[in-house]
Parts: sequence; structure tokens; C-alpha cells
Amino acid sequence: MLREQGRGIAATARPLACAADYAAAARAALPPDVWDYVNGGAGDELTLAANLAAFRRRAVRPRVLVDVAHRDTRTRVLGTDLAAPLAVAPMAYHRLVHPDGESGTARAAAAEGLLTVASTFASQTVEEIAAAAPGRVWFQLYCFRDRGLTAELVSRAEAAGCTALVLTGDAPLMGRRERDIRHGFVLPDDVEPANLRGLPGGGRDLAAATRDLLDPALTWDAVGRLAESSRLPLVIKGVMTAEDAVLARGAGAAAVIVSNHGGRQLDGAPATLDALAEVCDGAAGDVEVYLDGGVRRGLDVLKAVALGARLVLTGRPVLWGLAVAGEHGAREVLRLLKDELDLAMALSGRPSLARLGLDTLAPAEGDT
Repeated sequence: MLREQGRGIAATARPLACAADYAAAARAALPPDVWDYVNGGAGDELTLAANLAAFRRRAVRPRVLVDVAHRDTRTRVLGTDLAAPLAVAPMAYHRLVHPDGESGTARAAAAEGLLTVASTFASQTVEEIAAAAPGRVWFQLYCFRDRGLTAELVSRAEAAGCTALVLTGDAPLMGRRERDIRHGFVLPDDVEPANLRGLPGGGRDLAAATRDLLDPALTWDAVGRLAESSRLPLVIKGVMTAEDAVLARGAGAAAVIVSNHGGRQLDGAPATLDALAEVCDGAAGDVEVYLDGGVRRGLDVLKAVALGARLVLTGRPVLWGLAVAGEHGAREVLRLLKDELDLAMALSGRPSLARLGLDTLAPAEGDT
């Protein structure tokens, strides 16, 4: 039975005006160990903080007396039309925070004209999630020691109607997440990695599951074989350097995600916004470049797009919304981010995504 504390309680009658308000309400509603699991990072959480700080260091150069009566936030990524360059990042175990789970998240994103990336370690199956939002779900894939299991998951994602595969490349082992260690965090009895149901190692101890199931010997050769074997476009998540962007191009990837796993893997890695320009250079226009990490405002989406991201993914804010009010809360958070992006485009004098470029932003502190 789902734990009673905090599962979808609308924690306050006060209007929730931004993602940070949802964070405060979610923190009040969730058990402390679950809150820290969702929001914590690795080590000293330097990279977690850097992701947020990187957006704050960049100011927008507003243009005035521009016709912004009509704005257009629409874009297209890997054949999917989106209402805005925004998607839900892959995150495990949505049912930790609300019974609506990943299906509720996927419905929320689809209702706003967006898409969701479903995690291998989701608390609902890929079939359930894809059925909740047909045509608007990508599947995030870890590569397992058991290559047969990996191939089975790819086949299931294809059959379920997922429209892209997102291979995570930055998790050969789980980062040292000290908040979870202090809590002795394990999954509650009613939450499990549903796609791995019944498998040895697919249990409640997350670090053990990662250690026992995932293949730390994964290389670019395997990525190339995966790209050739699946009919779905392949996205590589965790690319932070130009060198790896070049290798992704050579391996047949259709896109890369500039990601440091939300600060949950290598503590001391740079902020994703700081790595974006380098990765765009390595991609050389041959693969689409996306970004996640530290996105809390629609203005953050504008800044990432201005620096070269075609799509921006957000994670924790969606779980905050889900924790507070289930599917409705997740949708409200995504709607807030869309509305903030639209307003930022209007106030900066950039009525379309095509008008967002390097001249949109002032140089970051320390840039030359």
C-alpha cells in the first residue's frame, strides 16, 4: 500500500506561482527520505549547484520596439511536433511521490503538447506509459550486462509505440549519493522497477541494482550496434564534451543530450549550460543537441535555446508538481514553464525560437 504521507496532497491553499512554490509544497508533503532521493545529488553536490548557478550567471539582452503581438514557441524534434522546446527528462520511480506515476506524468506532458522520456527504472511499465500518451513517449535505456535483456527492452519500447530510444551513457556505476546513504534509502514495498519485474537484482536497493545489472564495460562500439539494430532514432544522454559529440555522430546517433545526470553522478562535472557550446561544436549540425540539468524557469529554456539547444528537458520540477497534485500538478508545472518561456520571448523582443541566438545573451561572468 502506498505510504500515506504526502502522496498527492494539495499541501496549501495559497496559489502556486512558480516551480519553486511547488518544490516547497512537495517538500512539506513528502517523507524526508523521498524528498532527498528526488532532490539530492552526488558527493558535495557541487555539480547540482553549478547547474542552477549557470543559468543565473547569464543575462538576457532585451530588444525593444519589436512586434511581439504573436509568439511562436513550436518546434519539431525527431519527427515529433511540440508546443514548446520542452520535455520531461527520464526519472525513475514516479510512484514514489504519487500513485498517478509515470502514466500521469506522460498524460500531463501530452496535454501540454510536449513529450516524456520514460525511464528503464520507471515504476510503471513502458507499455503502460506509452499507452497513456500515444506518440509522445521516448524510452530511456540502460545497457545491461545481459544483452538479451537490453534487446528485449528495445523490442518492448518499439512495440509499445515509443518514438525514440535515449541511451544513458554516464552511469557505468551509480554516483555516491550521500543523502540516500544517510537515510539508508530503499524503495518501499509498493514501488518497484516495473520493467524489470521478477529479475534478480531488480529489487529495492538502488545502488545494488545498478551494480548488478548495468554493464560498466559499455563502449561506443555497442552504441553503434544498437543504432543499427533498432528502427527508432537513437539519442545519447550524458554527452558533455565535443569529443563525445563527434563519437556520437560516428555511432549513428540522431541526437545527444548534454546532461550530467542532474548532478547525481560525477560531482565536479561542469554545468550542462556551460558545456552546451562545446557539444554543439562537436555535433557540427549533424545531430540534434538537447540539454537537461537545472531547468527551473521558462527563462532557463530561452537561455538554453539561445545557446544552441533544440530541446530542453526538465526533471525535478515535474516530480514536485506530481507530488503536490498528481497528474494535474505535473501539468500545471509544465504549463508554467511554457507560459514563462512565452513571456520571456515577448519581453526580450524575440517572438520566435528562430530569433534566439548567441546575441540574445550577455556573456557569462568570466567569459572572454
